[in-house]
Amino acid sequence: MQRLVISPAQRQDQGIVLTDAQQHYLIRVLRLRKGDRFIAMDGEGGWYVSELEGDLTQAKIVASEHIQTELPKQVTLMAAMPKGSGFEQICLMATELGVTRIVPLKSDRTLLNPSPQKLQRWRRITQEAAEQSEREVVPKILEPVDFSDSLHLPETREAYRYICVARGKAPHLLNCLLDLRLGLDTGQTDPAQHPGIVIATGPEGGWTTQELEQATAAGFIAVSLGSRILRAITAPIVSLSIVAAASESSVKTKGDNFA
Repeated sequence: MQRLVISPAQRQDQGIVLTDAQQHYLIRVLRLRKGDRFIAMDGEGGWYVSELEGDLTQAKIVASEHIQTELPKQVTLMAAMPKGSGFEQICLMATELGVTRIVPLKSDRTLLNPSPQKLQRWRRITQEAAEQSEREVVPKILEPVDFSDSLHLPETREAYRYICVARGKAPHLLNCLLDLRLGLDTGQTDPAQHPGIVIATGPEGGWTTQELEQATAAGFIAVSLGSRILRAITAPIVSLSIVAAASESSVKTKGDNFA
C-alpha cells in the first residue's frame, strides 16, 4: 500500500482529516478512489491502515500496525553544509539509513547560507524519503546552527559524540562502536542507558584546527572513516552506514549492550 505522512493532530477519533495537498496527492497523483486504502504514518511511530471515505477529504482508520524499522539508538547527524544541492542528497540518504535528527552546520569553511525555503525543501525531502523507506518516524531537521553552538545542543548533550576527521591517528568509528557493544568504554555512562549517538562530519577542506579543539574540549571523540579522503557529501553517508551496520548486526558478543 502507498504511504502518506500525516501530523498527529490530523487524527480525530477513528478518522484522519486530509489536507488539500494530501488530497491532491492521493486522488490526482496516486489515483485512489473511495474505498481505496493507504498507510498513514504520523511521524512518531504510528502506522494506520486507512480507507478513503465519502467526499475524499478524510479517511477512516481500519487498523493500526506496528512495524519495527528504527535503529535501536537515536542517531543525530551534525553535517557541515556543502555547496550546491549536496545537502539534499545528505538528507535523503541519511533518512534511508535511519538517522533521527539532522543538524545543518555552519563551519568556518562552509560557503552555503541557506534560505528558509531551502530548509523547507530539506524537510520535504526527508518526509518523502521516510515514506519511501518505511520509517516509523520522520527525522527532524533543525535550523542551521554555527559549529560552536552545535557542540552544546541540549538534545545531544548526553549522547556518545564523535567527530570525523580525515587525517591523523584517530581510531576508526567502527572500532569505537564495537567498544560500546562490548561495554569497554569506561569514560562515559553505561551504553545500555545512553540516549544516543552523535556523528559530526566536516565541510569541503575539512575542520579547522580550532574547530577540532573546540569539539574535543566539549567531549567529542575524534574518529576516522578510513584511509581515504571522503567528500563532504560522502562522509555523512559512510558514517551512518557504519552506525547502522554496528547497531543492527546480528552478531552478538559477550556483554553486548549497544543494540
